[in-house]
Amino acid sequence: MNSGLGTAERDLLRQKFDALPDTPPPREVWERVSAQAEAEGLFRQPFGKQPQHWLVGAGLAAAVLLVAVRLPQPAFDEGSFPTEPVYMAEGDSGSLDALIVQSRLLESDLRALPNKPQVMRGGTAVTISELEDRIAAIDRVLNDRSAGLTDDETKTYWRERVRLMDSLVQVRYVQARRNSL
Repeated sequence: MNSGLGTAERDLLRQKFDALPDTPPPREVWERVSAQAEAEGLFRQPFGKQPQHWLVGAGLAAAVLLVAVRLPQPAFDEGSFPTEPVYMAEGDSGSLDALIVQSRLLESDLRALPNKPQVMRGGTAVTISELEDRIAAIDRVLNDRSAGLTDDETKTYWRERVRLMDSLVQVRYVQARRNSL
């Protein structure tokens, strides 16, 4: 740093600074400096310490609670609960070939996403790991020729694999978006 001082002047300034007592300023001096710095926006209180932030958070929580209580709950009877993902109900996408194609497309989408970050949230890491483990377990069953799966069982496994791959792609996509911001 170039302060415009000569060597002798810098040495003299350093000596004078070293000669100052090592005591903190009086409390009222610090309070004035702190108040001035806050007024100028140099110091900011942490989120939640300012009353208006706390009130905004409480109001938002109350609004969400009110909406959750007021929304009508859908009525499902035992036989009408959907067991297949929505994308399986469209057209003839329930066939085995369509499920395999859907699975390959999802794998290609997964490969197109950026690599996993070195550091990630614990919940996200657990979710990704569980999804990958469940997909691997399904792959072991599908690749085991001695399992003797029927056509319906094979379709069920492929349907579950597509559902899990879709979930994995969505979680990884959200993670990639969060890390890009």
